[in-house]
Amino acid sequence: MIALRDVSKVYRPLFGRRVLAVDDVTLDVAEGEVVGIAGPNGAGKSTIISLLLGFLRPSGGSLSVGGLPPREYVERHGVAFQPELMALPKTWTVDRALTRLAVLAGVPAPRVREEVARSVDALAIGEHRRKRVKALSKGNFQRLGLAQALLDDRRVFIFDEPTHGLDPVWTQRFRDLVARLRRSDRAIFIASHNLDELERVCDRVAIIDRGRIQRLVVMKDAAGVEARAYRARVIGDPAPLVGRFPGAEALPGGEVELPAVTAAELNAGLRAALADGVQLVSLTPRESTLEAAFRSAVGGTP
Repeated sequence: MIALRDVSKVYRPLFGRRVLAVDDVTLDVAEGEVVGIAGPNGAGKSTIISLLLGFLRPSGGSLSVGGLPPREYVERHGVAFQPELMALPKTWTVDRALTRLAVLAGVPAPRVREEVARSVDALAIGEHRRKRVKALSKGNFQRLGLAQALLDDRRVFIFDEPTHGLDPVWTQRFRDLVARLRRSDRAIFIASHNLDELERVCDRVAIIDRGRIQRLVVMKDAAGVEARAYRARVIGDPAPLVGRFPGAEALPGGEVELPAVTAAELNAGLRAALADGVQLVSLTPRESTLEAAFRSAVGGTP
């Protein structure tokens, strides 16, 4: 549905040096798939989104959406897009904003009220419909941005930092929203700094840095493949657990830091420790699978 082939984008300012924002990127998003993209600030994520929406043209390579040039696809079929920063007149009410955005999205007049109501219900912002945009909290304004992306039935959804500003409850509900949006003829593309969310909702995640895709992580294949560090909590003496993992360290409060181990090594050590009488209460990775892949590919934090 979305195809980028050896895409590059160079910005050439009137003064100063040229900037290579996207460098030889090849990436697909198939129908029925949710693909994420993560990277440090300035890595090229926003430029890729602008290319996919047809706001920019590539300096090299080719890209298509539904077999068409992006701008042509958007004009013919429309794309559901939630921007990272949405600008709306602050005096508009939520209801007025969604109504006008529905008209701009090409929703037929007889369906506008119905589609606005459906989007309002999906994001549970009914109590805010009469509020002016300037009166919304950051989280509620973000929900308004998500609601406008749902105003019409599209085959391509592009979300840019969709959970930014959302509280933990609505971060969880965004996962549910993506699950509901999944469809065999629909492609969903998500750019985010929230690696935990990408890991939970995406089939694949492209890690980008300095304009290049450094790694493409297939989430269903990622867990357990690489060595990961863990933190365990035990009741009583932690020595049986510490003794089974060279480099493990007992911490106050019954916690044990386990060194990076593979899934096979982890299970073998835990079986032996349990047989030795350790009472294990909890075991959690010190970082998620995607966080580990990100650190390996880029270093630092997103």
